[in-house]
Amino acid sequence: MTASPRLTRYILHASHRLTMPIGVYAGLPLTGATVRQVVSDARAQTEAVLALHEHCRLDFLLTAMDLSAEAETFGGTIRMDDAEIPTVLGRLVTDAAGIDALPAPQPGDGRTAVHLATVGNLTRTAGGTPILGGMIGPFTLAGRLFGVSELLEAVALEPELVERLLDRVTPFLIAYAQAFRAAGAWGVVMAEPAAGLLSPRALARFSTPYVRAVVETVQDAEFGVVLHNCGARLAHLPHILPAGAQVFHFGAPMDLPAALDQVGATAILAGNLDPTAVFYQGTPQTVQEQAACLLDAVGARPNFVLSSGCDLPPGTPVANVEALFAAARARQPG
Repeated sequence: MTASPRLTRYILHASHRLTMPIGVYAGLPLTGATVRQVVSDARAQTEAVLALHEHCRLDFLLTAMDLSAEAETFGGTIRMDDAEIPTVLGRLVTDAAGIDALPAPQPGDGRTAVHLATVGNLTRTAGGTPILGGMIGPFTLAGRLFGVSELLEAVALEPELVERLLDRVTPFLIAYAQAFRAAGAWGVVMAEPAAGLLSPRALARFSTPYVRAVVETVQDAEFGVVLHNCGARLAHLPHILPAGAQVFHFGAPMDLPAALDQVGATAILAGNLDPTAVFYQGTPQTVQEQAACLLDAVGARPNFVLSSGCDLPPGTPVANVEALFAAARARQPG
């Protein structure tokens, strides 16, 4: 019998309820770094991750969720700020000619080098804790290059143009995931939030096949994909699962207890406490209460990982992250 993938084994056979907040920016007060420094300097990012690890004993070490880095390698214009996560300005492509003229970036170009180097640093310093690189998903990257609202309109009016753009960007994402593996990561968290704006049928056409192309190329017993979609709802679930990721990570709109009922023991799900309402605006007490409520709702099923529904905003109190781990470690799955 073939052994199950190591990321799957790590989750299903844990002695306590595992927790995976997307929380690098919450570690900034511990080191004094700015957001700009963390997404531009691998040393600053590594220090923020390790500082948070020291405080919370993280179950997973994640690189920063920076959904502008890949667009920048294609030539996108990025706005950087000391206190805000980088954003993409304007539209890089508007038609087929622009798509065909896009460059062919390589992993390590631009700020992708920062996230790859962070994984390498963590591999050398963090022992056996699973390390997951952060990267964007195909449809979401297409939206960064074409404009999100314009891409959603094109899905209905020019679907072949959307597929042309997706065909153009997906090979880079495959190579980027492979570079994370070479750097020592156990896997990647692929953020595909824009796909949550699609209808279930459109998601099945314009997101899942391209995510699956990445998964089928890079995922195996030693390396897994965590597919993150913070906008997906229960109606999307049957169209997301065929992507084949080892873990599916959802945001607040997903009814996780119902989703777990649908998948049974066939998939690992993660999520989905609201990063702003619960973590940024809440207190340690409210975090523990909300976490306990979610854990009560999902029960003792081992194929669930407690997490924030998306990345924690800069300025999130570290005490609130600590409270999440306290709530999880009071429970034992299975």
